[in-house]
Amino acid sequence: MHRLRSWLRGWALWRTPRPSQILIMAVNALAVAVAAVTVVLVPVSIGQNDLVRFGVLAGCAWAATELTRHVEQRRAVAHSPAVAHIDSAAVWVMATTIVLPPSLALGMVVLTNVLLWDRVKRRRTPPYRAVYTTSTILLGTSLAVLILATGLNGYPGLPATAVEFGVIALAAAVAWAVNFGLIVAAIASHNPTTSARELFSDLSGQILEAGAAALGVLVAITIVTTPVALPAVLVVIVALHRGSLVTGLEKAASIDAKTGLATSARWHHHAEQLLVRAQDAGTGLGLLMIDLDHFKKINDTYGHLFGDRVLRAVADELRGEVRELDACGRWGGEEFAIVVADIDSDQSLRRIAERVRLRIQGIVLEAPAGEDVETVTITASVGGVHHVPDASTTVDDLVAAADSALYEAKRDRNTIRVYLTAPPLPTALAPERTEAPPPS
Repeated sequence: MHRLRSWLRGWALWRTPRPSQILIMAVNALAVAVAAVTVVLVPVSIGQNDLVRFGVLAGCAWAATELTRHVEQRRAVAHSPAVAHIDSAAVWVMATTIVLPPSLALGMVVLTNVLLWDRVKRRRTPPYRAVYTTSTILLGTSLAVLILATGLNGYPGLPATAVEFGVIALAAAVAWAVNFGLIVAAIASHNPTTSARELFSDLSGQILEAGAAALGVLVAITIVTTPVALPAVLVVIVALHRGSLVTGLEKAASIDAKTGLATSARWHHHAEQLLVRAQDAGTGLGLLMIDLDHFKKINDTYGHLFGDRVLRAVADELRGEVRELDACGRWGGEEFAIVVADIDSDQSLRRIAERVRLRIQGIVLEAPAGEDVETVTITASVGGVHHVPDASTTVDDLVAAADSALYEAKRDRNTIRVYLTAPPLPTALAPERTEAPPPS
């Protein structure tokens, strides 16, 4: 008994925040209860053909897991902890939910998640997380079963009309929403400082799961009508996973890991596109360089982990200020860069620069435990240039001009310097434009 208590107390679950513990245990208990009620409410007997089809689908799920194991492992390494992971087994769960009795569909949920944890996630995912993920999928699948049992005349079985295909689409959407919503809730309860932007930053990636659900409908049709064609489905699944990995790696290479902003290379590419657009349209372009004041002192005093928190907080404020059209990126170290498209004057750019400065000045972070102060504030210096580019203007020209303005701002700290230039871009900026409004 003592060993059992020691083993239970050693669970990683107890090291999570209290709200996270409550949510996880409540969802686990609810999933078991709802799954049991679903089996009772939809009492479909299991026939020999059902067992054969379940065996074939389970074998395909195992084969797909093995064929995509290395891809999934690399995706798991690159996956952000603040983003819901994509359920790569949705195809088999969806197919089973449509054509097999509820007990087998729920059994497929458990089987596929055990396979994924054992072959892909064992070294990176604590068991309590795997159990919680399984519970969220069980809940979603149970609700999908209830929808299908209500809306399909021949449930379990293939849809016969367009309306019944719509019922399947609704069941798949509900299953996804339950799983995604509960995973997001768990991430938020585990780390309350995670912003909504981070939690929902990869919604486009969920398209892969939607595709897997749609493929699950085709698998359901195939297992009933032409089972020998299932190997072709495996080829499609492997291709989809490898394609998603390439897309994910490309995205990771273009996004700064600490801030979520564009890397300097990606920012430069986006800035060049905006420059060409401005040249063609004859519109103004603004470029701001932002440098955090005394950032080295912050790192030296509070540590580099706290410094990373500062960078993330600043990045959140910059995202809140710029438009989707504009290019915002981490230039390097504690320096950030913004290209503002369709800007009409240096005064307009000056107002944006001042808002950026005030946003950063308004950041208040709780100091690490054991420090003499309770909170830490941040300031930044901002240099900018407004320019109507001609064919000879380059992004590097604008960066150099904005960097010169930033150098001027750094002399006083926590201030802005914005210049106006006209083509051709001069090497020296007009002195009458060097003064900015005094910092508040």
